[in-house]
Amino acid sequence: MKTISVKNLNKTFTYYKKPEGLKGSIKALFRREKLAKHAVRDVSFEIGKGEFVGFIGPNGAGKTTTLKMLSGILYPTSGQVSVLGYNPSKRENAYKMRISIVMGQKSQLNPVLPPIEGFNLYQKIYEIPETIYRKRLKDMAEMLEVADVLNVEVRKLSLGQRMKCELMSAILHKPDVLFLDEPTIGLDVVSQKRLREFLKQYNEKYETTIILTSHYMDDVQDLCQRLIVINEGKIGYDGPIDKLISDYSTEKTVSLEFDKRVARRDLEEYGEVASEDPYQAEIVMPSEDAPARIAAIIKKFPVNDINISGVTLEEVVADLFGQKA
Repeated sequence: MKTISVKNLNKTFTYYKKPEGLKGSIKALFRREKLAKHAVRDVSFEIGKGEFVGFIGPNGAGKTTTLKMLSGILYPTSGQVSVLGYNPSKRENAYKMRISIVMGQKSQLNPVLPPIEGFNLYQKIYEIPETIYRKRLKDMAEMLEVADVLNVEVRKLSLGQRMKCELMSAILHKPDVLFLDEPTIGLDVVSQKRLREFLKQYNEKYETTIILTSHYMDDVQDLCQRLIVINEGKIGYDGPIDKLISDYSTEKTVSLEFDKRVARRDLEEYGEVASEDPYQAEIVMPSEDAPARIAAIIKKFPVNDINISGVTLEEVVADLFGQKA
């Protein structure tokens, strides 16, 4: 049985349109125009134990709404959801003890208390034995480099320190499933890297099933092997990241450095020369022909250094969203 199974999941929000001005407000007392927003449309997927899956899409695509339905925060309009064999909508305590969710823009630690007070509370809630709790707390604090701020008020911590503590509070009970919604939003590059390293180690050590939403493609590419792309509430792609990139990589850019001067006209037969000086050049060529052309270049010219690059995940995703728009 899959850890997470979603079939034909739908979520529709209803709301009312309010005309502007006093006259509109009075009119709305007697007659209101009802509108509907289809946040998630017929979404289906399965995720196995220990998978680290990227769940991405533009703002308003339905990512957070889907995670909230998987965690039991929201009820689906229709469809079936099973996580660890539970129906999240029932919000059973046994289910809530085995999952956790981290939302980058919402805090679950009390801002006027130090993190250690929140951790001690979660120990009681999740009934973690004292010995296990203390060892787990020490190990995670050292790995995330926050051991020296555990007794400082949350509101006085930097954003990076706060997010690390938020993550610790979410996984102290070692959940089987972890939902991460923009966990690195607003963090500096160093903090992002440290958080990614920790999550990768945690996933490998405990085989925790993790779903990650993020607008930072470095997060997704470093941590996930599988990608689910959602846009306007519908899934547009579900599969390996490498396959998505290769499907879109129709061209390779080959950067060359030469020991001797090389004329532009001699390079043009191998592809489009994007930039060139006597000792350096960039050539754009079809991906399928690149190996043969590169071999011919190396054989014919005095190549000192070579670098081959293709389309990035960020470019692929931007193109997917642009096409859908």
